[in-house]
Amino acid sequence: MKIAVVVDEENYITPLEYGNSIMLIDEESKKITEYENPGYGAMHGGKERCMAGLLSLNPDAIIVKEGVLCPGSYFMSKGKMKYIPAEEEKLDEVMKALPELTKKAVPELEPLMYRE
Repeated sequence: MKIAVVVDEENYITPLEYGNSIMLIDEESKKITEYENPGYGAMHGGKERCMAGLLSLNPDAIIVKEGVLCPGSYFMSKGKMKYIPAEEEKLDEVMKALPELTKKAVPELEPLMYRE
């Protein structure tokens, strides 16, 4: 499974438009590939630009926390990947919990997770 997560310079999971990097994790090899976030710092439409960039990478799932997605970015991605709700704050915590997190992958999120 290829899992995406958007992080800032300190590897904290952030809302899509605030993270400067999109990390793509290969669950099997534990290899992480870093990509530039096309929505980083955008005044308008940053989450949607980031999601378009994410979808071009063809991930199987994305790590999400409340506030990471907005309705637009959620509905752009719904049906194209799964969502993994996480309590972890940083990328290294995600990596440690990866086996447990992948079991939490769901095809849809509660509206609370992507509300504005």
